Amino acid sequence: MPRTITAVSVVDAAADDLRRRLFAGELSGATLTEVAIATEYGISRSTGKAAVEKLVTEGLLERGTHKTPRVPELGPDDVRDIYGTRLRLEGEALRELAAEKRVPEAAVEANSRVRASGSGAALDSVEPDMRFHAALVQAVGSPRLERMYRSLVDEVRLCMAQVQGRSLLSVDQIAAEHQEILESIAAGDAEQAVTHLRGHLGRASDRLAEAIGALER
Repeated sequence: MPRTITAVSVVDAAADDLRRRLFAGELSGATLTEVAIATEYGISRSTGKAAVEKLVTEGLLERGTHKTPRVPELGPDDVRDIYGTRLRLEGEALRELAAEKRVPEAAVEANSRVRASGSGAALDSVEPDMRFHAALVQAVGSPRLERMYRSLVDEVRLCMAQVQGRSLLSVDQIAAEHQEILESIAAGDAEQAVTHLRGHLGRASDRLAEAIGALER
């Protein structure tokens, strides 16, 4: 029996594709009106508006002049705030996991994929890197924490899109620093795990803030 496509699923499909294009850097600096979206995707204006509003709510679009939605351009201070907030959330997740010496298998697998991406393009390591960190948060088992963290990850992807996914840290370094975090969790050493995380995110934040700052000069 054929599936019925509802208005909600069309909104989600349009929003998903817009989100993908945002993270790929295809819409940097663009303004997205409901008319333009409706025309491009062959959907009604109301559906186009709903798709745009979904991304505005997620913080992936912002209201510009005359309230026209546009892709936000994040600066170095935004990067530092995003990564500082990540440290607070991920740090608490690490403490909980280390208390139980519980190493998430999904994080181990994601780090293996980071290593395997070493010979590929710079962007190839971004998704498994994000999955590694997300797996640590997801292992805590709090849907609300996951939602908060997901919004931060989306902002990181927007930042990466602005610098066109250039390699900020070597794949070997990323994987090695991930491994240090996992080993500290396995040893039940929460503060050492957080120390490794702080260094790891701090280096990534500094490089990304520097790269975005260079675009502004």
